Amino acid sequence: MDAEIMALPIEKKIEKSKEIIAEAIERYGNKLVAAFTGGKDSTLMLWLTKQVCEEKGLEMPECIFINEGSVFEEVLDYVARMRREWGLVIHEVKNEDVLKQVNKVGDIVYVDKLNERNRRELERIGFHGDSFVFNPESFEGNHLMKTVAMNMFIEERGIQAVMTGIRWDEQEARRDEVYFSPRDNPKHMRVHPILHFTEREVWQVLRENRVPVNELYAKGYRSLGAKATTQPVSDKPAWEQDFDSLPERAGRAQDKEGIMKRLRDLGYM
Repeated sequence: MDAEIMALPIEKKIEKSKEIIAEAIERYGNKLVAAFTGGKDSTLMLWLTKQVCEEKGLEMPECIFINEGSVFEEVLDYVARMRREWGLVIHEVKNEDVLKQVNKVGDIVYVDKLNERNRRELERIGFHGDSFVFNPESFEGNHLMKTVAMNMFIEERGIQAVMTGIRWDEQEARRDEVYFSPRDNPKHMRVHPILHFTEREVWQVLRENRVPVNELYAKGYRSLGAKATTQPVSDKPAWEQDFDSLPERAGRAQDKEGIMKRLRDLGYM
């Protein structure tokens, strides 16, 4: 985390993000995709990208939405709304092979019924059991449903770069990230244009510019994860909550928070 950049006024932070986005589009063109989760951070990233493209006469990058198998209806509705209103091309990415065995979180996934790719990925993370309980926020669930699903899309489409909305102050495991972060297996670049924004600043920009956001934030949710394991943390809208005393990811599954570094080493965002 760069303290000097973090201390910049909001206008300079916006400029910095736009510079990174413009550089990413210039470098990678149509081999760049933007990861859109339906959450506030990726919404800010997309809004800034839209500004850059309008200002420079560039084509908006295509997006990917990872459907992990436990998604809020409000998230699906919001993603569909942004597709319509902003004219986005959004590819819904799923690990269909795992989803064939489950209907809900808590169902059992039998390893011998998975395809070779998924069995190999389980071995890679050191899982050697015969089955596991389906939960997109668990170690094995997160890896298969998010990272592997995204990597398969990257491989199939020949994607060279993925732009995400992660921030330095959001989670301890993300504090050492850089704006352009090369990845292997598959080889590509991760681009992180809003690393230097705080949660408070994300809401400031979204609210001041009247950017539409997911309705769950008005219901007290601060950070959106799997539907089955994410809870609101207050009866106040997210932007009115106490950012200093109430952790942003307090409503998320805490077992996932504890393994975030391991997940990121494996390619998670």
